Amino acid sequence: MSESTIQVNIVSAEAKIFSGKAELVVAPAIEGEVGIVAGHTQLLTILKPGPIRIVFPGGEEEVYYVSGGFLEVQPQTVTVLADTATRASELDEAKAFQAKEEAERALSDRKADFDYSKATAELAQAVAQIQAIQKIRKKLQH
Repeated sequence: MSESTIQVNIVSAEAKIFSGKAELVVAPAIEGEVGIVAGHTQLLTILKPGPIRIVFPGGEEEVYYVSGGFLEVQPQTVTVLADTATRASELDEAKAFQAKEEAERALSDRKADFDYSKATAELAQAVAQIQAIQKIRKKLQH
């Protein structure tokens, strides 16, 4: 493996989503977005819902969406253990906007049996999916 690349593995409970070499990985860590390149210090962090951007040797990029999970950085490997993960290009924008609207409506129409944490989690996931879709769209326009 070249010194300028790092092995990246994205896995979910259902399947192995991606495995390959990259120059850069950008992920939505709980404390903020992190960028990882070869030689990065070891790290273990919680991921919040959002896009993971992988930059390959030569500059090509792919964006994946994760609903949460963990990111582990070892000397030569980045591993994403996601609750669920998918290519951002496979997300359904209309469904994401609908889920966002439903979560916002639930938050504004609180009833006696209202589950605030569930509604906010659903809203965060919908917004993160929309952001991932927008990143893909922006990349395609350039």
